[in-house]
Amino acid sequence: QGLLEESGGDSVQPGGSLRLSCKASIDIYNSYCMAWFRQNPGQEREGIGSIYSSGAHKYFYLADSVKGRFTISLDNDENKAFLQMNSLKPEDSAVYYCAAVRTTPTERCRGWSSPERFALWGHGTQVTVSS
Repeated sequence: QGLLEESGGDSVQPGGSLRLSCKASIDIYNSYCMAWFRQNPGQEREGIGSIYSSGAHKYFYLADSVKGRFTISLDNDENKAFLQMNSLKPEDSAVYYCAAVRTTPTERCRGWSSPERFALWGHGTQVTVSS
């Protein structure tokens, strides 16, 4: 097993919901920016969202393509990141990856949408949205 392990991928109908989980074998609180990416064959890896937790604050970012439908969250006690996906569309079908990079309270998730920013990756979980 790697340091990041995704779960929760499945096949759903359009309009359905899924919750992806990423279990980290590292202490993410205050130390790591966590992010979700997705990728289809022959396409570039697309940043979906990122989140960083420090003190009482959680700083999160979402791509425009998923705002209003997806939410990203953290459970610092369990070292888990989540991606709640609602109102799924066929174009959301992809392999979803969890990623992490060590950061600071100043840097947080700066540059999060670039895959090159991230040093740690999970193996991915397949999401298929189809009727």
